[in-house]
Amino acid sequence: MSNSVYTAITRQSGLMAEMRVIANNVANMATTGFRSEQAIFSEHVKTLGENHPSLSMANAKGRMTSFEQGVTTQTGGTFDLAINGEGFFQIETPAGTRLSRAGAFMPNEAGELVTPEGYRLLDAGGAPVFAPSDVGPIAISPDGTMSANGAPFAQISLVVPLDYAGLTREDGVRFNSASETIPAETATVSQGFLESSNVDAVSQISRMIEVQRSYEMGQSFLEKEDERLRSIMTLVGRR
Repeated sequence: MSNSVYTAITRQSGLMAEMRVIANNVANMATTGFRSEQAIFSEHVKTLGENHPSLSMANAKGRMTSFEQGVTTQTGGTFDLAINGEGFFQIETPAGTRLSRAGAFMPNEAGELVTPEGYRLLDAGGAPVFAPSDVGPIAISPDGTMSANGAPFAQISLVVPLDYAGLTREDGVRFNSASETIPAETATVSQGFLESSNVDAVSQISRMIEVQRSYEMGQSFLEKEDERLRSIMTLVGRR
């Protein structure tokens, strides 16, 4: 197989990987708190010897997550919470504490605030947030303090990682932080609102079209290169 074919195949593989990333973004445009992702291409260049051109191989194994804030929408739900500014909720999962900006919570049978999957929301002390049902309307202030009839009883934890590069993406909504987290001093909470996905539909669809066209061009090249190699082998076989 010629070097040009190897190069084209690695490019095609990278474009397929990018298309999967874009498709996942588009599929999650309506997912609360979803963070969009972008494929990152890298290049490996190898010399082929003196007086020979180098060989360039590409891949798209890298990923970059956008933490740009999404649009907030008013829902009126008592436990629908949107974070304004840089910050994350702390969520207790079977695998450990995870960070998330998806703020659709509800009380479970024990009165603890949980995600739709049943994972518990944590307070500033790292304990589950309890929302009693017999104290009347619950208000949540911008700093996350929960109160009933003017009496505070809990505070929702808002944190930021010391190193965003240490965040491991798990499902687009929750992240595992390899670095220490600290209180998010500038972040605030809006009760009765939810933050939507930060996926830009127009840019994602535009990029999808570009990737598709690039893939088709690469496929056309591979087909022509295959025809060229077959014709050479046919000519050689006749001699």
